[in-house]
Amino acid sequence: MLWGKYPQIAAAAEEHMDTVDILARLVAFPSVVSTPNDGIVGWIKTYLQDLGIHVTVLPGPEGDRSNIFATIGPRDVAGYILSGHMDVVPAGEPNWTSEPFALRKKSDRLYGRGTTDMKGFLAAALAAATELARANLARPIHLAFSYDEEAGCRGVPHLLAGIKELCAHPQGAIIGEPSRMQAVRAHKGKAAARVTIGGKAGHSSRPDLALNAVHAMSKVLNSAVEEAQKLTLGPFDPAFEPPYSTLQAGIISGGLALNIVPDNCRLDLEARGIANVSPEELLAPVRRSAEMLAQQGFSVDWTPLSAYPALSLAKDAQLSTLMEEITGRPSLAAVSYGTEAGLYQAAGIDAIICGPGDIDRAHKPDEYILEGELEDCRQMILALAVRCARS
Repeated sequence: MLWGKYPQIAAAAEEHMDTVDILARLVAFPSVVSTPNDGIVGWIKTYLQDLGIHVTVLPGPEGDRSNIFATIGPRDVAGYILSGHMDVVPAGEPNWTSEPFALRKKSDRLYGRGTTDMKGFLAAALAAATELARANLARPIHLAFSYDEEAGCRGVPHLLAGIKELCAHPQGAIIGEPSRMQAVRAHKGKAAARVTIGGKAGHSSRPDLALNAVHAMSKVLNSAVEEAQKLTLGPFDPAFEPPYSTLQAGIISGGLALNIVPDNCRLDLEARGIANVSPEELLAPVRRSAEMLAQQGFSVDWTPLSAYPALSLAKDAQLSTLMEEITGRPSLAAVSYGTEAGLYQAAGIDAIICGPGDIDRAHKPDEYILEGELEDCRQMILALAVRCARS
């Protein structure tokens, strides 16, 4: 079964719309990271408002994309946030077996870009909202949907700044990244940066009259490799795989032709730090090696690309205990991938990861989620609502 693309602006809260129907509509929006997202934002806003839910759209500084924050229940009482991102990675891989932005069902699998990462969680939350809106909650459940998470959680800081005026300080945030519906208490922090070296072009027969930016960048690259090797010696945290902080160069480019001395070279790199290790500080030695090139006549530009802090939630924290109770499963100490959870924690809101799907299916052709996983997530949200009604 294949769901066709839906109109980009559509009436939303149709009767009897189930989780799969909602997921089909969300997948149909090609909300690729770092692109405008007014289509999916408008659809979700209409869907929730048609249920009588209070919705606020929080535009980002880019001017063409926004976050959404919605509250079900009283806004002046501490409650819980269901947090997810609306953006997806590009779907340009040639080996998709169907249209990435049209949901396809085969057996119990639902294929499409973002089904697992992480529109499946959004769909489960929106499906549950129909029942939450009728639940007369004593404590609120908030929906916080962000943009550009895939570019280093760029939207969430603006969302967090905005919600201070929209509700009482929340008790906790559940980040619905794919975790097979097992709560996760920790992940590494990350910082990414771009270094650009400017030299002097010239004919390759007279390199003595030029400044080779690619050669200069080799010193920066060697520094990155050396620092990465040092990190394998510790400190260690056995909760992670690998159990140490990491650093890597991911993209390097420079030069125009073989017979031209290159006057420009660019290197993108990232560091991921275990708990209590600053990823920005891990990059600092590489930055110093780059800035030393200025003494040789090169121009040097160091541009931070993104950063988010690590997540570290105690096993006996109230939110950990709550999630173990409503999922019926023990929490997991840590995962290797990163999320916006660390930003919530840095803002003084306890955070934990728990969502449908498997991270191993994300960012790949024929990404999929199981119908049963969507229902398990919806049931978890309804179990949370029961706790909020009891409070």
